[in-house]
Amino acid sequence: MSEPYYDVIVVGAGNAAMCAALSARETGASVLVLERAPLEEHGGNSAFTAGGMRFAYAGIDDLRKVMPDLTEEEIERTDFGTYTEDQFFDDMGRITEYRTDPDMAEMLVTKSLDTMIWMRTKGVRFQPIYGRQAFKVEGRFKFWGGMTVESWGGGPGLVEALHKRAAHDGIEVRHNARALSLISDDDGIHGVVARVDGRTTELRSGSVVLASGGFQANSEWRSRYLGQNWELAKVRGTRFNTGDGIRMALDAGAMPWGHWSGCHAVGWDFNAPPFGDLAVGDGFQKHSYPFGIMINANGERFVDEGADFRNYTYAKYGRVILNQPKQFAWQIFDQKVVHLLRDEYRIKQITKVQADTIEDLARQLEGVDAANFVREVEAYNASIRRDMPFNPNIKDGRSTQGLKINKSNWANVLDTPPYVAFQVTCGVTFTFGGLRVDTGAQVVDTEGALMPNLFAAGELVGGLFYFNYPGGTGLMAGAVFGRTAGKSAGLSALARTEARSKAS
Repeated sequence: MSEPYYDVIVVGAGNAAMCAALSARETGASVLVLERAPLEEHGGNSAFTAGGMRFAYAGIDDLRKVMPDLTEEEIERTDFGTYTEDQFFDDMGRITEYRTDPDMAEMLVTKSLDTMIWMRTKGVRFQPIYGRQAFKVEGRFKFWGGMTVESWGGGPGLVEALHKRAAHDGIEVRHNARALSLISDDDGIHGVVARVDGRTTELRSGSVVLASGGFQANSEWRSRYLGQNWELAKVRGTRFNTGDGIRMALDAGAMPWGHWSGCHAVGWDFNAPPFGDLAVGDGFQKHSYPFGIMINANGERFVDEGADFRNYTYAKYGRVILNQPKQFAWQIFDQKVVHLLRDEYRIKQITKVQADTIEDLARQLEGVDAANFVREVEAYNASIRRDMPFNPNIKDGRSTQGLKINKSNWANVLDTPPYVAFQVTCGVTFTFGGLRVDTGAQVVDTEGALMPNLFAAGELVGGLFYFNYPGGTGLMAGAVFGRTAGKSAGLSALARTEARSKAS
């Protein structure tokens, strides 16, 4: 039997892909989603996230449009602040060392709030990120770092909400369906060759949207593009993001774009499995390092743990950890700050040691020069300014002085046992290099021309992130560009169908 014709085929089934599918369906197009993973692992990297979304908002009225379930009691006890478009622009520039594509950044920022409201109409529910983005001080929660909202149920909840709406809207999703190549000729892209349940088949369509993630799960590509030792990194998310969408587009003539040697990489439990585990989700991450110190195998601090809010440093510190001797670090805390540690420090699957003295702790830090570590802690404790109060909600200026690497904020003397330490390595989340698209999310070829009928969204789009990224912009960019790609693909396919009908 021949396969049916679809107006739009979407490759991938995570946040960006499903936003594209739903948006294309809004145009009246018929839509097929190809998901490489089996049903129990569907959703791409999105299913492994905490669901945090960074968007511009002017105040509580904007937040209520996204979270109509907010109660008066929550509003009364919370300082949500504002996060203006100008602040979002500034963060995108500063964090990417001003290399972010200005047109793409403008699209992300200016469409972020509207896209959140649109997602709400598709059944995605949102809530404040209490506990991870706000600390309670004097009876009130205060949000920091520009990120306030997460999806109900985290990443898995986001994925399930989008898939539920897709089923309601008549969008077909095929699992165990790996896209292999694009069907193309001089007139553009006309579908996808895919292996579905072990059988290779041609699937014809008016447009194709590629939204199948980066190449972080491809160890050979990581070594080729990210550099030495990157094959040793753990993969935080899905094992299926091996760069298929990027490769297919490049083979068809697409332009590679963005920071191909850059990626989002974090501190990740040293004994975590090679790929993400949906049962644990993002629990292997360890992001409370601003409230302690990190030391390497030499027993030395190697980074300013308090350089900025963790939102603005965590995505680049994984690379720094990978570059340490033996590719690991230990995070050290005392009891003054243990209550501030994020929930991920309390999971069962954790590499942790504890001791009542620094000397005893040193002997338990596997792979570490114990004597150097004790000296490092003594020097660190002696260097801390005592005239600045500790405040986890602001960059408090409580710093060290005179060290080779000073800590800029949140420096506390390690003096309250029992001391706890957590071993981490590098966990790669997604890669920054990918395809070039225009502001309609249409793919650009190597000659600088638009590729007819081919669109892209999500992690495989290059040009937005360089060196680092502001926390929560990955899902937000996926949604903004996914929605745009779907609309563009749907309208393009329907226009071509109408043109063919008139010609006949």
